[in-house]
Amino acid sequence: MLIAELVELAERIQKGQTDAQLVEVKSAREDCPKKLYNTLSAFSNQDQGGTLVFGLNEKTWFKAVGVYDPLDLQKNVTDQCNQMEPPVEAVFTAAEYQGVTICAAEIPGIDLAQRPCYYKGAGRTKGSCLRAGGANLQLTDYELYAYEAYRKQLHDDERPVTRASLKLLDPDRLAAYISKKEKQKSQLSLADEEQVYEMLNVTRSGAPTLAALMSFCVYPQGLFPQLGIEAAVMSGYGTGSANAVDHKRIEGPISDMVKEAAEFCKRNMKTKITIDPDTGMREDKTDYPINAVREAILNALVHRDYSAHTEKIPVQVLIFADRLEIHSPGTLYGRMTIDQLGKTRPELRNPALAVMAESQLGPEIRYSGIPAIREEMKAYDLPDPVFENRRDEFVVIFYNDIRSPLAMRVAEDQAPYYTDAANTTGMDIPADADFPACSDKTTGDLLEFCRKPRTRKEIADFLDVKTIFYVSGHYIKPLLDSGYLAMTMPEKPKSKLQRYYTAGSGPAPEC
Repeated sequence: MLIAELVELAERIQKGQTDAQLVEVKSAREDCPKKLYNTLSAFSNQDQGGTLVFGLNEKTWFKAVGVYDPLDLQKNVTDQCNQMEPPVEAVFTAAEYQGVTICAAEIPGIDLAQRPCYYKGAGRTKGSCLRAGGANLQLTDYELYAYEAYRKQLHDDERPVTRASLKLLDPDRLAAYISKKEKQKSQLSLADEEQVYEMLNVTRSGAPTLAALMSFCVYPQGLFPQLGIEAAVMSGYGTGSANAVDHKRIEGPISDMVKEAAEFCKRNMKTKITIDPDTGMREDKTDYPINAVREAILNALVHRDYSAHTEKIPVQVLIFADRLEIHSPGTLYGRMTIDQLGKTRPELRNPALAVMAESQLGPEIRYSGIPAIREEMKAYDLPDPVFENRRDEFVVIFYNDIRSPLAMRVAEDQAPYYTDAANTTGMDIPADADFPACSDKTTGDLLEFCRKPRTRKEIADFLDVKTIFYVSGHYIKPLLDSGYLAMTMPEKPKSKLQRYYTAGSGPAPEC
């Protein structure tokens, strides 16, 4: 980076008073930090890489303290980089800042086929990390497997299920699929039945594949109990199990589950009836466009991870007062990122299953793909769907109220919150817009609750959300940015004593 860019980065760090997804701050005033391995691994294992900044002291609110010796620091950091597998090639920059010398080491992200980058002294299993906000977390067994599966092009939908037999497959469904494929590829009719099954991924060495069971078995959950859908309707906005007012376990082959899940959602949606003033025709409009919901459910079933690490986790469909969420086990596959969704052709995690599902459900799905889902939401005057690529799952969220400030948020690997400078929603809504409390009960109730200053833990308990980090990112920060909430200690935003109160109500005397 340029010297001016390093100075600008240091200013942003001091202003924000925190590390970030792409930045790690180390003092290095007395010596080079001894153990940078986790950060080197975490930065290398994300596409954007990351930057180590030396010479700011996090313990004194990121005061510029300088580094002990820029050249020796570079040598020692490089020595640690060479302890990584594959070796990390850092790019160094030094600059004068607030009367002292600070340094930066830019760590490039390595190619997906080379990941994970890990510290050789700890080994691949314990020495591999990923970045989560300002923290470095050890990779799970599933995340390590996901890298391995992509590198070796392993497709779990094609794995043979040796304890099953062809007798478990519905002969009519299977015959219809084979007939359709033989019409598309006339050469298939020249092969015998066993060869056809192998070429169409119905079997592997005579045993049915997982894709075939999920597509043609009457009850695949008899072999894989959790490869279904857990659908639930929640009474409010939180995720606590006590809030569930309706629950259904949806099972069967994928084509049946898609239909049943879509019907469950439609049955639990509100329907608004309008009369066209020009034609007098009646129009029924559900909370969400059912075609978009059906497509998202199909995608969740077809593109989920079917490895042994996730086969005990069902797809979830959750209906809340303000949103509908679809959770699919496994992260985005391969090189695909949130920003690329709907713009580039994805690599397929489950190619055999995708072909079988398209053959069975193609005519019934009126639209196809994420662009069509977005168009459906737009036609309903609703916010764009939110896509979140979490550590162990991919989540699609539909919001049913365009006025909700919480509907403005997007996944953390996109621009994380609505601001004047980065409006990712495509809607011209100012940050200080006057959102009526009645349009979003969660926001209104939360602001009322915070008329007395509250801690993050108190807010999380109030919202019935278990993860404080999630509450901070998806509830507190958007309301701080929009001016609805304020901090009791704005000069120390990371303080453990920090509390949040509704702007205009003022902090309570005891604070």
